[in-house]
Amino acid sequence: MVEATAQSGWSRFARVRGTGPGHGVTTLELFFDLVFVFGFVQVTQLLSADPTATGALRGLVVFALLWWVWCSYAWLGNQAQADEGTVRLTMLLATGVMFVMALTIPESFVDLPGGLFGPLVFAGCFAAVRLLHLASYLVAAGDDAVLRRQILTTAVPVVLASGLLAVGAALGPPAQTWVWALALVVDYVGIWVTNTAGWRLHSARHFAERFGLVVIVALGESLVSIGVGVAEHAVSWPVIVGSAFGITVVVAMWWLYFDVATHVGEHALTHADDVGRSRLAADAYTYLHFPIVGSVLFVALGLKKAMSYVSDPEHHTLTEPLSGMPLLSLYVGAAVYVVGHAAFLRRTGGRWAVPHLVAAAVVLALLPLAARLPALAAMALVAVVLVGLVVVDLANLGQRRDQIRHGHAPAPAD
Repeated sequence: MVEATAQSGWSRFARVRGTGPGHGVTTLELFFDLVFVFGFVQVTQLLSADPTATGALRGLVVFALLWWVWCSYAWLGNQAQADEGTVRLTMLLATGVMFVMALTIPESFVDLPGGLFGPLVFAGCFAAVRLLHLASYLVAAGDDAVLRRQILTTAVPVVLASGLLAVGAALGPPAQTWVWALALVVDYVGIWVTNTAGWRLHSARHFAERFGLVVIVALGESLVSIGVGVAEHAVSWPVIVGSAFGITVVVAMWWLYFDVATHVGEHALTHADDVGRSRLAADAYTYLHFPIVGSVLFVALGLKKAMSYVSDPEHHTLTEPLSGMPLLSLYVGAAVYVVGHAAFLRRTGGRWAVPHLVAAAVVLALLPLAARLPALAAMALVAVVLVGLVVVDLANLGQRRDQIRHGHAPAPAD
């Protein structure tokens, strides 16, 4: 009797609970995201430590690997409740593995003396957390034969990419950078090609919320970068002015996403049919949010370096321009962020947001001028363009803005 009761108790505990249209983000998923806060900070530190084209490529590769893991678990949390049964255990175990993976980011390409071999630990954590995800997804799929077949098909590029990461780690730089980039191509393209409409998306609300939260995580990292850039120096008027410009950039980026775009995306997901919803979710969120979130980390690098120029009079002057990779990160990052929004609105709302494309072109056109201006002025130019785009959006939307924000209109006007 005791054994039967124990088995019954375990069955109830381990039971996978499905989701429905009204399902929202769980507190466990929010907890899971905390490790990505640390991961994003580590990526920015990696970029800052090597402000070269090679360093930018390595930072982008590491971010792309983190992004793919995060997206995988966002899909899992839409299939089954993340805080129930075996999925809860999976999420907690994945959190631990991801923390170790984030710890190794500084030595993901250059192993530090002593201890374990950093690049291989990073690659091993990636493989472990991806395979753990697939195993949990198979359990969560239950009797859905189509979904189970889709998961098993997806395992092929996952295993191939994991193997390439291990090979690249063993080879070391410079080959490692290119082998890891190849692993990303295999993973990203492989999953795209093997997507046979077998995935399920039960809750548009949950999915839109999850991706909105990861945008918040990235924007929060930008604010942290502004503070880190001046943390060891005295507060001065240039520091206050620079902080104001930096925060204005981040606030404008927040506004562009959360004022209208997030509502357009959720509306589109909600009203798509089953097959169209999963494809839309993959296109607009899994893939098109990659440049949106990734660009924020590059903007964070630019803001951090600009603030270090402003706050450190011993090594920089107020007239010194921002240059090299930090300048490119700030300007190209801002342009990519805006273009990413335009592409997202095109995929979810059916039309291009022309002002966004114009704003991105203006930011890039200002790059040669910014290279000759003080770092403060370079920050100010980006802030002015982004705030200007917000104002143009408000003027173009007019009364439709309120309708879109409350789910009564599918897309913004051009």
